Amino acid sequence: MPTSMPIPGHVDPVPVPRDVTPRSDGKVDLIGLPRPRIAELFAAAGLDAKAAKLRAKQVFHWLYHRGVTEFEAMTDIAKTMRPWLADRFVIGRPDVVEAQVSTDGTRKWLLRTSDAHDYEMVFIPDADRGTLCVSSQVGCTLNCRFCHTGTMRLVRNLTPGEIVGQVMLARDALGEWPKGSMAGLDLDEEEGTYTSDGRLLTNIVMMGMGEPLYNFDNVRDALKLVMDGDGLALSKRRITLSTAGVVPTMARAGEEIGVNLAVSLHAVTKDVRDEIVPINRKYGLEELLQACADYPGASNARRITFEYVMLKDRNDSDDDARELVRLLKHYKLPAKVNLIPFNPWPGAPYECSTPERIKRFAEIVFEAGISAPVRTPRGRDIDAACGQLKTAAEKRSRAELDRLAAEKQAALG
Repeated sequence: MPTSMPIPGHVDPVPVPRDVTPRSDGKVDLIGLPRPRIAELFAAAGLDAKAAKLRAKQVFHWLYHRGVTEFEAMTDIAKTMRPWLADRFVIGRPDVVEAQVSTDGTRKWLLRTSDAHDYEMVFIPDADRGTLCVSSQVGCTLNCRFCHTGTMRLVRNLTPGEIVGQVMLARDALGEWPKGSMAGLDLDEEEGTYTSDGRLLTNIVMMGMGEPLYNFDNVRDALKLVMDGDGLALSKRRITLSTAGVVPTMARAGEEIGVNLAVSLHAVTKDVRDEIVPINRKYGLEELLQACADYPGASNARRITFEYVMLKDRNDSDDDARELVRLLKHYKLPAKVNLIPFNPWPGAPYECSTPERIKRFAEIVFEAGISAPVRTPRGRDIDAACGQLKTAAEKRSRAELDRLAAEKQAALG
């Protein structure tokens, strides 16, 4: 009797925090772990406390400041010590299933976890910055109707290592790790000197697959590594966390992470936002905007970004623009509005607003004294809307399985 094909990879029945993804070889991936945790693991593996702390500091610097992927490259660690590390630990990167480059320079990667789940990241270069769009979950629970990831079930949260690993992989691909020897490294130094100045990857946005605030602990721990002065050393002012409106966790994000806030608003009336962003039925517009007003650190110098995808005949009227202005002013929000032309995907229930309509909407908001740039669509030739590459790969995989099954049947027949 034929058996059904198992679903690849473990699926968490409830997405729970975990700091590493278990590996079949029993080794521990150090990417995503802070120095104290690395020191704990070294001590548990047999080093005394003082040696574990020293080695952890050395290894941490090599991982996050230098971007090495082999212990053998850690030249200030004794040659006899390097095989000991390699036998017990690994320096991971996400597996790349597919990588694409758009005609406009946008790069997109389909990545795979060690337990065989796929997710995406996108790098968007501009004249004055380079922004990496990072995923926080495999799939999503929010079911936002304009979002392709919203059509996918949530499989599990990404670990801190799988989140940080996206940044590491992008730095690999862009050739952006510091060069030179470790001579003169002061291991008692608390802060490194590495900065993002002059580099292609200057900004990070937590706007990829998933809702970051539904994976709060792992996102916080990952971003702390990204901001660590002795590691990736990216300023919190260059990092933006986007939420669809998980109100109870927003203040905590401001206090414990302290990065810029972006809110997926997309509508200014209850009925339309209930349809487009269903979490609105749980945390309504007024509650969301009050949480924005209370967000720690928000000011005119650090404005909250409100993302607004332009959907034809749904949220793009002059009245919608005026209501958007009224709401932002009523809550006295230091705001910037990003108007996003809808990037259609196969089966999408909406169309993009016309260029003329988008222009008029932007004018109304701008004339009220609120910045309202229209985001230039990027990477449309490589399905850069979040989730599209994963779906395309799954379709190819299913087609390949069907082909192999047909060939097997023909051989048996």
